[in-house]
Amino acid sequence: MIKRDLYLDKIRPLIGKDIIKVLTGIRRCGKSSILHLIIEELIESGVSEDNIILINFESAKYSEIESYKELNKLIEKLTHNLEGTKYLFFDEVQNVKHWEKSINACRVDLDSQIFITGSNANLLSGELSTLIAGRYIEIKIYPFSFKEALELNESFKKALELNKNFKDIGERDFFMEYLTYGGMPFVLHLEINEKIKYLKDLYNSIILKDVIQKNKIRELDLFDKVIKFLMDNLGRTFSAKSISDYFKSENRTLSRETIYNYLVYLQEACLIHKVQREDLIGKKLLKIHEKYYFTDHGFNETITGKNTKRIAQILENIVYMEFLRRGYEIYVGKLNGLEIDFICKNHEKTVYVQVSYLLASEETITREFKPLLKIKDNYEKILITMDELDFSEKGIKHFNIIDFLKSNDF
Repeated sequence: MIKRDLYLDKIRPLIGKDIIKVLTGIRRCGKSSILHLIIEELIESGVSEDNIILINFESAKYSEIESYKELNKLIEKLTHNLEGTKYLFFDEVQNVKHWEKSINACRVDLDSQIFITGSNANLLSGELSTLIAGRYIEIKIYPFSFKEALELNESFKKALELNKNFKDIGERDFFMEYLTYGGMPFVLHLEINEKIKYLKDLYNSIILKDVIQKNKIRELDLFDKVIKFLMDNLGRTFSAKSISDYFKSENRTLSRETIYNYLVYLQEACLIHKVQREDLIGKKLLKIHEKYYFTDHGFNETITGKNTKRIAQILENIVYMEFLRRGYEIYVGKLNGLEIDFICKNHEKTVYVQVSYLLASEETITREFKPLLKIKDNYEKILITMDELDFSEKGIKHFNIIDFLKSNDF
């Protein structure tokens, strides 16, 4: 297990404060591991293990806890004889009906520090936000970045260096594995021939539990085709009408409202992310023709098997998720008929980003640099590709994708 300091650095300053720590993210992205890392640090700091209570609602041990009333009784039983601060960890809490009532009661009635995780992007959109407005902070957890995956791989090397059958691979080859299979934590432990099976099982579990069953979807074939449409059009702008028209061309019927609902369900399951377009001249967000990216691009390989055949799209997905991890709000830029892949904004800076596979010709170089050169403000402009030569020019910085993902420049 590696220290995921990108997230721990956000959580540590909150420990000891009267605020609920909420970790959200797609299933199996490492939320539970982060809880265990926090617990380890608490014990190292002198907190008694008796005062640390971890309830994993996916465990058979707690399978009968289905409502907040049952959860209240369990918490009362587990904390009854404890003195001092109780450290309460609730893993995959969305499995309990009206769980937010129990969490609020813990905050009010107990001397406690509360940590919860959930696999729903809208975990905080309901009653919880009303019950404890201003009393929680959300930390979004994502699958491993390339830098984290590389760090884990280095620890594997050290553990296996005495194994004569161990075959080391170079950094570029390791990146190609990451590009193909993604960064879901457990995938990085597996041999190549096991990765796809694991990803398929995980994908099916997410789709079944967090989307189909939760939202009572019946047209499974059409729902599956919507997901494949998203994967085939990764990084391209489209609308619900575009998908509806596609189905009509296939002699199938699916209403725009149903398509919109499917997209929302997939976002709620933390499987995809919607990116709106911003008009750089009008300085306004456009309401149609968004882009969608997957939280982990390894799922694309699982369903389509084409990651290495459409590297440019996968690189774009990887760069999008990297800026998301680093705390940016991200938009697609529109400028006089030209498109800027990403406008990335945080409280300190704005960065314009183009992503391409290789700058293999003058035509490609002109195409990729042109939108950035047309922007007249002085914010940073970068181009990210797999080229190893530096094509920086006219104030636009060019990065090799591996160097960018390993750096702390942004």
